[in-house]
Amino acid sequence: MTYYPQLIKEALSHVRYPGTGEDIVSAGMLEDDIRIDGKKISFSLIFKRTNDPFAKSLVKACEQAILTYVDKEADIKGNIAIKTITPPPTPKDDSMKGVKNIIAVSSGKGGVGKSSIAVNLAVALAQAGKRVGLLDADIYGPSVPKMLNLEDARPEGENIDGKDYILPIECLGMKVLSIGFFVDPDKALVWRGAMAVNALKQLINDTLWGELDYFIVDMPPGTGDIHLSLVQLLKLTGAIVVTTPQPVALADARKGIDMFTNEHVNVPVLGIVENMAWFTPEELPNNKYYIFGKDGGKTLAEECGVRLLAQIPLVQGIREGGDNGIPVALQPNHPAANYFKALAQSLM
Repeated sequence: MTYYPQLIKEALSHVRYPGTGEDIVSAGMLEDDIRIDGKKISFSLIFKRTNDPFAKSLVKACEQAILTYVDKEADIKGNIAIKTITPPPTPKDDSMKGVKNIIAVSSGKGGVGKSSIAVNLAVALAQAGKRVGLLDADIYGPSVPKMLNLEDARPEGENIDGKDYILPIECLGMKVLSIGFFVDPDKALVWRGAMAVNALKQLINDTLWGELDYFIVDMPPGTGDIHLSLVQLLKLTGAIVVTTPQPVALADARKGIDMFTNEHVNVPVLGIVENMAWFTPEELPNNKYYIFGKDGGKTLAEECGVRLLAQIPLVQGIREGGDNGIPVALQPNHPAANYFKALAQSLM
């Protein structure tokens, strides 16, 4: 039986790339290097990534297609090469070059809903048509994977000109990365400050973020060396400080504002988000119960001369969305989604 290139192409058109469902010939994954020597057939497959998870299975599928549609006695096993087309290298020091605005979401203390605000703000910005990146820099308590239902996500790597880069997870139209993707969620992260800072450096500098309108950074709570290191690593456009109206939270929020506006840090505070501002039960929609105090964040904003970006009520749906991995900002029919839509508009 005589083989010829078109026969090979027709056989391989039956093979589909699992990532897209498109056949490999139409997708341009078949290199123009088909070689025929008697019954021996060889050619190359082109992949965009060096560690494509479907590479091995696709090679086997191509071998089977040749044996099925060309000749069951064809010599094809081990004759399929893999090639990678790499984009122009992104300089390591310029990994954030395509990012227009870098926004730190911070809080003076834990437990005020900082991560919930960061995630829902990022989702609301993406819903508004913006290109958004979200970095979970809360090194000791990463919660973004849980809030976005990405607990099983594991970022892939890509080697460009001998350098290894991290590819962020794409979710809900955003690019997401968290230290939680790389550690055991059931074990405490016992790292000294220097180790934590080095890990964050790698997440920032060794990641292909691409072009972004907004890069939201979920900061660790408090004011410490990790915060100062992040300020040095990132050219922050500004910071958002999250607090509840409770006096003990306001005292720590004031310290957070002072940290950013300190002459040695000098990062603009774009505004305050007062979270858990009040509680309204579903059966009494016109009632407001100020469980943690009234207008504490609003008063703090006035005292510090910064904007009050939003007052977000204590809503069960926000908590449920975070626990279920479906942020409330993604649910257009939920009343709480409007608060985050307004927050995104206020920020923009």
